[in-house]
Amino acid sequence: MLTIRREEPDDAEAVARVHVHGWQAGYAGFMPDEVLGRLNVVAWAQRRRDVGTADPEHPFTTLLGEVDGLVVGFTTFGPYRRNQDRDDLDQTVGEVVALYVEPARWGDGTAAALLDAARSGLTERGWAGYRAWVLADNRRARRFCERAGLSPDGERSTYQVPLAGGGPPVGLVELRYAGRLDR
Repeated sequence: MLTIRREEPDDAEAVARVHVHGWQAGYAGFMPDEVLGRLNVVAWAQRRRDVGTADPEHPFTTLLGEVDGLVVGFTTFGPYRRNQDRDDLDQTVGEVVALYVEPARWGDGTAAALLDAARSGLTERGWAGYRAWVLADNRRARRFCERAGLSPDGERSTYQVPLAGGGPPVGLVELRYAGRLDR
């Protein structure tokens, strides 16, 4: 049975594991293999600790989905990041910044439950609408968003993926999706 709870400091490695697995499975085929192959759970966990994602005062909230005490997914949400900048926040609209689930659990309702929890959290903060950025080539995520009532709103961005060895980054197109919270 899936339970949802707020992230705690000791969860950093479990969340990073889900994040890395989600990238490796979900972005295979359009994210460079070199990038996916060098993802490191320990480094991503340390980055979470450094950013303080579990701190109750952090402007973003991370909720975890657990089954039998094992973290199987997470979502992060908060105020909308103008230009995807965590230091430039628009307090008039919410954003789901991340939603990742262990690939073995794709399609079992875990992602939908986490998105519902994020939408509840955004609604509690008083927002009537929210946004999410999705890689254009991530058809699975785009279908999920559309089934959840989100629609592309015409905004596009390019996510610059750094390559090892100082080569030029690879630009991946992102689409912004928007939805209402008052339905």
